[in-house]
Amino acid sequence: MSTPPVPYLDGGAVTRALAPAAAVEALAQVLRDGLDPETCPPRSAVPVPAGELLLMPAAAGGWAGVKIAGVAPGNTALGLPRITGSYLLLDGATLRPRALLDGAALTALRTPAVSALAVRHLTSGDGPLRVVVFGSGPQAYGHVDALLAVRKLASVTVVARDPRRAEGLAAYARGIGVPEGRTGTAGEVAEADLVVCCTTAREPLFDGRRVAPGTVVVAVGSHEPDARETDTALVRRSVVWVEARSAALREAGDLLIPEAEGAIGPGHLTGTLADLVRGPALPAPGPAPRLFKSVGMAWQDLAVAVAVHRAATG
Repeated sequence: MSTPPVPYLDGGAVTRALAPAAAVEALAQVLRDGLDPETCPPRSAVPVPAGELLLMPAAAGGWAGVKIAGVAPGNTALGLPRITGSYLLLDGATLRPRALLDGAALTALRTPAVSALAVRHLTSGDGPLRVVVFGSGPQAYGHVDALLAVRKLASVTVVARDPRRAEGLAAYARGIGVPEGRTGTAGEVAEADLVVCCTTAREPLFDGRRVAPGTVVVAVGSHEPDARETDTALVRRSVVWVEARSAALREAGDLLIPEAEGAIGPGHLTGTLADLVRGPALPAPGPAPRLFKSVGMAWQDLAVAVAVHRAATG
């Protein structure tokens, strides 16, 4: 019996198939349906000459899938994407392939959606947010889009190493309806309602003592135990939320480094994304910042890949 060809959804098809708001809802729904992120298989990292290959398998709700992502730091100097890869979506009962998706586009959609889902629950009220974004790559653009899907934004201040790229993101924010989009400096976290870190930095991006009480900080750039975007001062001060305790205590340098320094203990984690989605609403902001640390998990790729596939095929 011949096997029908597996449809391929390139980056453009992935982006057209699913809006950020729908990606956020896909993640929320699988958590409401009872998926337990703590049982998700861990990410495997395989060193290769150009960087590393990341293998991320998952199965849930009648579906299975695996993402093979390449992280090639040298690509940036060549004008190529730093993140490459593909996602193979499988029927859960038979493991027959159903679709192949562009992995970089899927990651650029699901990571901001995870952040936006957390922000929807961690921010209070419906007033517009003053946002500081660290980074100017695809994840930074994706986060602006996703945040607009869940909250009104008063301003987006971009902090990035390349002034031209920073201004490009600021102009993009203005072009999609943010009243104020501009470049800025790390010190402006003191005036932010929301700080988003989506960089390749391995050292803290700003002084955590300057973050105001009640401010939400989202850090997504690192999934390595020895790399971080936030400093010990911020982590010590903050109420901390993660995607899953198991993944955070395995991969989140933002938390593992302060723990190794003796600044926090394992009990410093307040809760998980599933707790936020399923649990009662949080109380009004108190005297502590709220930190959401994301490392990226395979169940998120699967949830968004299924939603993309359904939207693309009707």
